[in-house]
Amino acid sequence: MLVAVLAAATSFGVVWRSRAGRLRSRGSRGQDRLTAADLGEPIGRRATLVQFSTAVCAPCRETRRLLAGIADAADGVAHVEIDAAARPDLVRRLGIYATPAVFVLGPDGRIARRASGQPRRADVLAALGEILPPGAGGSPPPARRGTEGAEGTSP
Repeated sequence: MLVAVLAAATSFGVVWRSRAGRLRSRGSRGQDRLTAADLGEPIGRRATLVQFSTAVCAPCRETRRLLAGIADAADGVAHVEIDAAARPDLVRRLGIYATPAVFVLGPDGRIARRASGQPRRADVLAALGEILPPGAGGSPPPARRGTEGAEGTSP
């Protein structure tokens, strides 16, 4: 019995770790659009990076620096951070089970990508590259070589 429990826990851990921080398509489950009223701030003209955080979340600080740096470097891209404890309605509606939770929104507020856990800079830039129209000027900064995680990725 103990071996079965350990095997199940290990399998769950491996699957969870492999998915943590990966930006994936939103899918058709739940709400697929956020408004400025939902966010409490205006939506970016070209894209919005939405981060749900909590006060006790250590990876949330690094995620904040990463997303804010990307938004500052890209014209028309906004970064909005929401305290998950203060917005349980949005947490439930969006199916957020862990922080940081990151959503990449198009200019209309439609959720294009989401991640649970700390995303990699290259993944965020790739998601923005899918949303931002080519040749629109002010494209997101290129991914830097050798930056797999968020450590040291502030522009």
